[in-house]
Parts: sequence; structure tokens; C-alpha cells
Amino acid sequence: MQRQLVEILACPLCKAPLTLAVTAEDAVEVLSGTLTCTACGEAFPITEGIPNLLPPDLRRAMEQEASRSGGH
Repeated sequence: MQRQLVEILACPLCKAPLTLAVTAEDAVEVLSGTLTCTACGEAFPITEGIPNLLPPDLRRAMEQEASRSGGH
């Protein structure tokens, strides 16, 4: 994810702005980190450069399904 993308993203739950916390990046993009809502506090992970903005319940359901199917 490119850093400037955070300027146009909004929380999918309450539409407030997001803040970016980076845990790994290269010269071009953020590879891992977290986008956190400034209003409701919900956190959205960035994994392998891809922000996951699914609501928490859907994100958990997809993670559970991926673990049951071996990650596929």
C-alpha cells in the first residue's frame, strides 16, 4: 500500500479518517502495519502491502475459513 492512500481511505464502519502505523515498508510501499479509525478505534491490518478493510466480523469469518481450508 502506498502511504498517500491513507489520505483517501475512510473507516468502513463509521466513515472517519484512518491513521497509519507502519511495521514494515520498502522504498515504494507499506508492506505491513495497521490502519486505525480516528473515531471508533477499529484497527484494520495491512498484510503483504494489502489493507484489509473488511468489517471485523467478516474479517474473522474469512480468517476462520482460511484456517479450515489450509489458507486457500
